[in-house]
Amino acid sequence: MGSFIDHQEVLDTLEHAKKNKSNYELISQIIAKARECKGLTHREAAVLLECDSQEHNHQIEELAKHIKEKFYGKRIVMFAPLYLSNYCVNGCIYCPFHLNNKNIERKKLSQEEICREVIALQDMGHKRLALEAGEDPDSNPIEYILESIDTIYKNADIRRVNVNIAATSVENYRKLRGAGIGTYILFQETYHRETYEKLHPSGPKHDYDYHSYSMDRAMEGGIDDVGIGVLFGLYSPAYDLTGLLMHAEHLEEVFGVGPHTISVPRVLPSNKVSDETFAKIVAIIRIAVPYTGMIISTRENMQMREKILALGVSQISGGSRTSVGGYSSLPEEGNAQFEVMDTRTLDEIVAWLLNLGYMPSFCTACYGQGRTGDKFMSMVKSGKIADFCNANALATLKEYLRDYASAETRETAHRYFRQGK
Repeated sequence: MGSFIDHQEVLDTLEHAKKNKSNYELISQIIAKARECKGLTHREAAVLLECDSQEHNHQIEELAKHIKEKFYGKRIVMFAPLYLSNYCVNGCIYCPFHLNNKNIERKKLSQEEICREVIALQDMGHKRLALEAGEDPDSNPIEYILESIDTIYKNADIRRVNVNIAATSVENYRKLRGAGIGTYILFQETYHRETYEKLHPSGPKHDYDYHSYSMDRAMEGGIDDVGIGVLFGLYSPAYDLTGLLMHAEHLEEVFGVGPHTISVPRVLPSNKVSDETFAKIVAIIRIAVPYTGMIISTRENMQMREKILALGVSQISGGSRTSVGGYSSLPEEGNAQFEVMDTRTLDEIVAWLLNLGYMPSFCTACYGQGRTGDKFMSMVKSGKIADFCNANALATLKEYLRDYASAETRETAHRYFRQGK
């Protein structure tokens, strides 16, 4: 199977971008096109990433803020990851869950333990989870994932379970859809094939093409909303940004709808992706795919999360634990998938967002009302989605404040409402 990530096209794109990094007439034309809020091609985005003009880079940043406000307003959707199992048969070099790591305690949650985890998350105020599990056909078969989803829905007031598990078959994606998942999320990690294969030397994940076509199979299996992403810092950020946008273009071309979300995790500490470059990448993704939600995790610290919220991020995690069983018990040191840099509680993050003028949202209404896939995207493009989202975000925020918030956060919210933000 040939890949939709044409390596030569990526190289040609990067060469084109470097040649035009000081072509301010072209850069101005691209920015003018982006102002129409209809997106950019991967080549146009690559030129903006290479742009060396402080004035034009400022325009890019301001435009990203405008587009974020236009389509998403002040709403920030809240979620938390839930790790079910760290058993994994893959050899991913950068991930502590890899098969050859003998220093990690392997753990798989029972259904009873999952109940405890989701009740702990529910008691924080969470309504939306992202389910995580290592790839292990024996320890973590699809039947275990499906049973876990059923357990979550039946035992806590969790209204939407998104799923971030390994690439699988069309048949299994149909089963996930039947289980009532929200978005299926999977990162390509890096779109550079040679680097990808070196970083994944063994296990099913070694197969670049099978992994990269996972979203095609998911959509063929009836999953309307898919989420893509790369782990910036594994390879050249320019290459991976180009590949990421080519992936979005591929899904739009084949299925008539691009990704529901794009995640922007980063290897930290990073000597490949500076804070400045990372923020610019977020801004460019926002103007290149204006209708797509953007997600940032607690890999980033509070300062960086604050900066990129304004540039395009629409969903953030809060009160996160990245180890198996981390919400209902104290996790063993060294068992997390990655270090959490923003260690604040959900309540602290809600108060922080309110102080910044954002509206934390726990809404999951679009899934319940069938506003998914192309239906959701058409409403976003027309601007009609705001008619639903603003009211639902406000209702779920008030629910959080009534049932879960601390007195201090409720007082912060009162000031927020008095100021009419």
